[in-house]
Amino acid sequence: MELRQLEHFLAVAGEGSFTVAAQRAHIVQSALSSSIRKLEHELGAQLFERTTRRVILTEAGRALLPVARRLVADIDVARGAVSDVIGLSRGAVSVGTIQTLTVVDLPRELGVFRSRYPGIRIHVRDGRVADLSAAVTSGELDLAYLAADGPLPGGLTCFAQWSQLLVLVTYPGHRLEKRRSVPFAEIDDEPFVDYTGSVMQTMVRRRFADAGLRHNPVCAATHVPLLVDLVAAGLGVTIVPRSVAERAGMPFAEIDDADFNRVIYLAGRQPEPVNPAARALLRHLIERGPDGVAQPG
Repeated sequence: MELRQLEHFLAVAGEGSFTVAAQRAHIVQSALSSSIRKLEHELGAQLFERTTRRVILTEAGRALLPVARRLVADIDVARGAVSDVIGLSRGAVSVGTIQTLTVVDLPRELGVFRSRYPGIRIHVRDGRVADLSAAVTSGELDLAYLAADGPLPGGLTCFAQWSQLLVLVTYPGHRLEKRRSVPFAEIDDEPFVDYTGSVMQTMVRRRFADAGLRHNPVCAATHVPLLVDLVAAGLGVTIVPRSVAERAGMPFAEIDDADFNRVIYLAGRQPEPVNPAARALLRHLIERGPDGVAQPG
């Protein structure tokens, strides 16, 4: 089994097409197909179900997928170690982030990092906490900013953490528009716009349940800009980080009688990343936390 065969396998699995995968791997399709056939012969199993419309992983292919990712990632780490010797002149690093990250200006910091190490390729991925955590664990991501209503998800290492206050966001003309603080009980059964599938939504619903209040979702969004737009249109109120409300220019109030602080973690797989580029990025992000300060985890 050769590394190139695994790379070809991952390309086809990722694209769902031999044609597109061949273009991505910069080889002719016949060579890619031959490479996959040799890999299937060596493993004694068919890895893909070939249809007229799409290429689908077989059960054997699905079993190989995480192993192939780890093996290819390990090779990338080995290449990165060589880059470390020559001063990080080349390499790659991947970082994940939640949509509501405001404790760090990540685009700005990645720009500064890239100016220091122009040979390092940077991959950024946003998503939900569960997906980002799984991607760090599997090796798809080196680092990730995660939000939690409590401890960091198990098995991950915390490098830094911050507290983030969530506030009630209303809209012009709402009865609470002018308020700077609101008793939690005052938003009982208030029409609410949910941030679907997020840790923030889970936290909000738990706080309502713990307080014996009625959570009344009338609308939902999966992206923060849409969430804010739906509130601005008067569909309901929502709860988001204070900095998100400030940037949107929306009326907001702190919520009394309930703890609406959540924790933001910068996390990875191991106490020290194996990937030299990830180590360099981690040092940079910790050194240049919010206002130049980050709290050790």
